[in-house]
Amino acid sequence: MIPAAAQARTGRASTLARSEQGRVALAAGSATVTRAGPAASERTIALELPLRSDARGLARFARAVSTPGSPAYGRFASLASLSRRFGASPATRARVVRWLRAHGATQVRIDATGLFADATLRVWRAERLFGTTLSRFHAEATSTSGAYDFVAPAAAPVRVPAGLRGAVTGVIGLDTRPLSSMGPLRADASARRRAPRRLVARGAPDRLHPLARPAAQASSGYSVRSGTPAGCPQAVAGPGFTPNQYLDAYGYQSLQAGSYSGQGERVALIEIDGFRTSDVRTFASCFGLTTPPIDAFRVRIPRALPPGGEATLDLELLEAAAPGLKEIDVYESEPTASDVLRALTDALGAPGRKPDVISASLGTCEADVRAAIGIAGMNTMEQTLQLAAATGVSVLAASGDTGSTGCLSTQGAPLDTLGVDFPASSPWVTAVGGTNLTLSTANTMTDPAADQVVWNDEPTLAGAGGGGISLFARPSYQNGFQTSSRREVPDVAMLADPLPGYEIYCTATTNCVSASQPNPWISFGGTSAATPLLAGGLALVDQELRQHGQTDLGFVNPLLYSTVHGSSAASALADVISGDNDISGELFGRALGCCAARTGYDAASGLGSVNLAGLAAVARARVSKRISVGLTLPAQPRPLAARHLLATVSCSGECLMGAYARIQLGGSPRMLTAYSTAYELISRRRRTIQIPLGSALRSAIASALARHERVVATIYGAIIDVSGQIERRTAGRRLVISG
Repeated sequence: MIPAAAQARTGRASTLARSEQGRVALAAGSATVTRAGPAASERTIALELPLRSDARGLARFARAVSTPGSPAYGRFASLASLSRRFGASPATRARVVRWLRAHGATQVRIDATGLFADATLRVWRAERLFGTTLSRFHAEATSTSGAYDFVAPAAAPVRVPAGLRGAVTGVIGLDTRPLSSMGPLRADASARRRAPRRLVARGAPDRLHPLARPAAQASSGYSVRSGTPAGCPQAVAGPGFTPNQYLDAYGYQSLQAGSYSGQGERVALIEIDGFRTSDVRTFASCFGLTTPPIDAFRVRIPRALPPGGEATLDLELLEAAAPGLKEIDVYESEPTASDVLRALTDALGAPGRKPDVISASLGTCEADVRAAIGIAGMNTMEQTLQLAAATGVSVLAASGDTGSTGCLSTQGAPLDTLGVDFPASSPWVTAVGGTNLTLSTANTMTDPAADQVVWNDEPTLAGAGGGGISLFARPSYQNGFQTSSRREVPDVAMLADPLPGYEIYCTATTNCVSASQPNPWISFGGTSAATPLLAGGLALVDQELRQHGQTDLGFVNPLLYSTVHGSSAASALADVISGDNDISGELFGRALGCCAARTGYDAASGLGSVNLAGLAAVARARVSKRISVGLTLPAQPRPLAARHLLATVSCSGECLMGAYARIQLGGSPRMLTAYSTAYELISRRRRTIQIPLGSALRSAIASALARHERVVATIYGAIIDVSGQIERRTAGRRLVISG
């Protein structure tokens, strides 16, 4: 996503153009980005090379396991099995690695998804191999970002080398221009002083509902916090909502009261700034929370990133939502497309650390991403997100903070054109938009339709929840919800308005404290705040499902959209019917005409806000049970003579099941393996099957027995997923083979 106007780090949108052939070039005419000469020839750049893979097969699998009513719903597979099934073939992987190493690339590897080859190249080698000229560009400092340099192809087309054609479809990383974070967005003091005159009767805030504003006063923000805050005095003294308020408003408290606080769940955050653990703990102490274990992972960076407001905001909102999480994994990277993609794949592929939910409060104008990495790069990023869905991981991203004008100029200001942000615009991501809300003294929304409005602070802050029409085709789960043939965002919307905002504790000098603002208790907003809040909520639902013997939510969009047509829709989703996210009138003197809230789905607030307790009830009724498997061993006195072992396997649902044996001969550490055929258990949920012992295996067993060695088979029952890999297995049962 892009930074809010008050907090933008970088701007790119007007400087990237795409040729008809899909090549990347810098467009002329920018006053703040200038070519500073050729790129340093010995500079190293990190590249991601998308590999040819089974994209259609992966998409079909991900769709099947994510769609309620599908026979495969909830039958997620492991990343390793998906990589083998749908990633590049072993021959392709080996060919690409050999070629890159032979041509001077270092740090070459195939990533865990099987979709990319990673490599590091000197600039002069990259120019030679990819047939382009790389230049150094300088972006001047603005009021919202410092000056920075980056490397990008100047004009020449980028081509795949002949030695990689048919194996590699493109290249990501030749353009090192940074993506941008979503915020955090803070309303300045002057904005807070102006807001009451427009929205709340001065001196009598109870006489005028903060959201019931005249038509000419479009801002959703209001300065007098509604509801009843709680916490330490320093936090309550601030203007922002406190955790007890938004957790009550969105149905988190009832789940937490039922002992669901995220225990056993893991959430990954993708960040381009760092954090201080002491800040997160101070926040927790203030509000009586527990800080989950936090592990930071550096992605292509030598040291942890400096603390910033965004990572701090994400961690504290996530901690408030799910204080009992097993772990929070923070993947820190530089903000280039190549590095952020690597952070995402690292999060998916970390051994033993598969997340249940991934939250990303970053991205950029969708059209810019496509221009910078090409169609092949976008397609492979989509496959990475499909892999997440196929493994049962929920991925959420903020929809942006500049309303329906999601593309920024080089000064960090919205452009006079409609646009949305990627990765929120991906059909495989849950895009989180922005609202404001008014709470009762009990911190509830008495009438959610009247107590919520689309976040739009024009003209005070020129910030609004991102939303609009994407470049992607409309996914099937949006059929019937809108007339466009394209994907629309957001999917849902939560509190994002910085007036009043969320109260957090942050000592980072990047976005938080300064000589003029020394107080670390700060009120922040933005869709980048709403996203980790909802991510923590999904972790609570996952925990409850697991304790009821059900699978995780996984990619939640198909379930969310199908919920609208059910009897429980009102308990899970609260429609937002007022406000819009068009901030162009103040900026450009004319409205762009998108997007306004209405009854039902709209591109300003999506399906509305989520009530987590209601969503949990819907999920319990619709999400598949985890299939339990069993194994017993029938009597088999002479398996060697019978030429097979026997195993009786059982399955609590419809499944494809088989068995295999690991056989140890005497004290040898070497294990021999034999596999059965896989059988569909549909009407019959129990079957005795044979595990054939081939001639070579029988000969080895006979020789061991002739030497009076002990021969032991450990037999496992196993569910086979639709990709042909072992999805789940039983505990092993031992059988001594004597003849």
